[in-house]
Amino acid sequence: MISFSKVLKEKQVTYIIPLVLLLLLLAMGAVPSYLKGRWEWKQPPPVTTLKELKKIRKTGLTIPGWETTQQAEQQVGEHKWSLQVLKQASPPTQVILLLLPQNGPKDQPEVEWTEINGWGRLRWGKWDIAQERSLEFSVKPSQTASSTADALVKTRFFRVSTQQDTFAILQWYAFPNGGNPSPLHWFVKDQLAQLQKRRNPWVAVSIMIPIEPLGNIETTKSLAQSLGETVQTRLMANALSSNPR
Repeated sequence: MISFSKVLKEKQVTYIIPLVLLLLLLAMGAVPSYLKGRWEWKQPPPVTTLKELKKIRKTGLTIPGWETTQQAEQQVGEHKWSLQVLKQASPPTQVILLLLPQNGPKDQPEVEWTEINGWGRLRWGKWDIAQERSLEFSVKPSQTASSTADALVKTRFFRVSTQQDTFAILQWYAFPNGGNPSPLHWFVKDQLAQLQKRRNPWVAVSIMIPIEPLGNIETTKSLAQSLGETVQTRLMANALSSNPR
């Protein structure tokens, strides 16, 4: 039998290791800047694709094989997202695509998922989360990417029940070389990029797929993964690319 003290120690180690890594990253980034008389926190490198990122709010994203029937800026919490309604003829399917692109060099992912939960409750009256798990997939890098390795994307995959509808939802932050639903994951990547005078731009993605009332999200796994791969690929090819087209 595993003792409580042993479990507690294991949990402490789980939290201590990322904390030590963050402290090392901060020290490596801050000390050279301090010696040069400036701070990277106050003067971060520019986000080279900021223009393309901001455009997403106005136009949304073109998804091959899907028709955009509606697109508009949607206030979600303190942020304005792109809300897109996508329709596929065969089989007849309609989904909601929410995108929040980085809006400035100091803009960072923080409470986007909490804000979506609040927005959902205001819009549908109820927002009950269940069946939450992770869903991972990989996509090929764009032709202009510096790395030839496939981009690994880890997402949150869960069910939401409202007063009117039930959705299977896929959420993650898309990066130039992958994706993850955790803001901490972005922070570490961005600090490493800043050491090389680069940035790790991001786009928050939330895909909402209608399912039968209190249905099982596994029935939409294939569709969710396919859409996730397409969205990630489209973002990496332009707004998250080092050489946007």
